[in-house]
Amino acid sequence: MIVWLNGALLPVDEACIAPSDRGFTLGDGLFETMRAEAGTVLRRDRHLARLRSGAAVLGIPVPLDDAGLAGALTAVLTANDLAQAPAAVLRLELTRGPAPGGLAPPAEPSPTLLVTTRAAPAAAPAPVRLVTARGTRRNEHSPLSRIKHLGYGDMILAHREASGSGADDAIVLNTAGHVAETTISNVFLEVDGAWVTPPVTDGALPGTRRAALLDAGVAAEATVTLAMLARARRAVLSNANGLRPVASIDGRCLSLEEVPAPWR
Repeated sequence: MIVWLNGALLPVDEACIAPSDRGFTLGDGLFETMRAEAGTVLRRDRHLARLRSGAAVLGIPVPLDDAGLAGALTAVLTANDLAQAPAAVLRLELTRGPAPGGLAPPAEPSPTLLVTTRAAPAAAPAPVRLVTARGTRRNEHSPLSRIKHLGYGDMILAHREASGSGADDAIVLNTAGHVAETTISNVFLEVDGAWVTPPVTDGALPGTRRAALLDAGVAAEATVTLAMLARARRAVLSNANGLRPVASIDGRCLSLEEVPAPWR
């Protein structure tokens, strides 16, 4: 693998990040996961806008303009012979960079910017089995719930809980007991004949594909209670890599009827 690190293309085993980098020591950073098809990064402008919004929340300067970031994405695809691939996955990671110990950020940070890529799986993902996580909640009141923050500890715990129960992923509730999202995806549910998805104010990450689906009018934002979750006829998960149908929630089977064309 060839990676792009702070302006240079390097073999992955030659790419070095300082042990004092705050992304490593404190999770002080954010990331974007993107899908490229034949070299075109899908919803690239939405991803870069969300990156800048998250960087503003954390107070981390973005070292490149959008043209520079787009060039880095293209460069790493080309270097890994994925510029013409049917599908590839990109990850762009930004941290505050190296710093002395302690929580106080350096007055003049030297951000670390890393871009990696890999081929996307050729086969369509199988329908997912979900359980509702009981051991952790999503804090919808935190500004970090609205950005792709590196601190994924709660989601890791929820995913472990799902795996331990034989499921593929977990639905994570917010502090009020309403549905927020799964550990890696936004949730769309067909309830009482209408498609809904939790609002950002309930802890849903403002996903780029989620935004595109809302713009297309296929669903509306609404607080999703446990009672609504229990009534859902169908469910679909969305993230940058695509859509995935839900086979079951907490052991209850859902319809796998294909979603209509506007979803595609």
